[in-house]
Amino acid sequence: MRKIAACLMVIVGGLLVMGSGIEAGEKKEKEVTLKGSITCGKCDLKVEKKCATVIVVKKGDKETVYYFDPAGDKKYHKNICTAAKDGSVTGVVSKKDDKHFIKVSKVKFD
Repeated sequence: MRKIAACLMVIVGGLLVMGSGIEAGEKKEKEVTLKGSITCGKCDLKVEKKCATVIVVKKGDKETVYYFDPAGDKKYHKNICTAAKDGSVTGVVSKKDDKHFIKVSKVKFD
């Protein structure tokens, strides 16, 4: 009987440890709203070889370019390719190599 109780305690303890690990791994990414000029990285900024939807955010004297994710690029590019528009973009920001990216959930033009 003691062996069965000990085994059950080990199993329950293992399940608790595994369950707490799952919760810690399910971290929700935080959305931010960026305000600036939404434009084309090729046609307007001349920094890309192919068209790319970007938002240029100014903070003091520094400008940061955030590239839209592929779905956001496809959805919003025709609105800004020939002319930049001021607006805001809401989404999850990431950085890869030296480029900033935003996984777009909402775009609002001024």
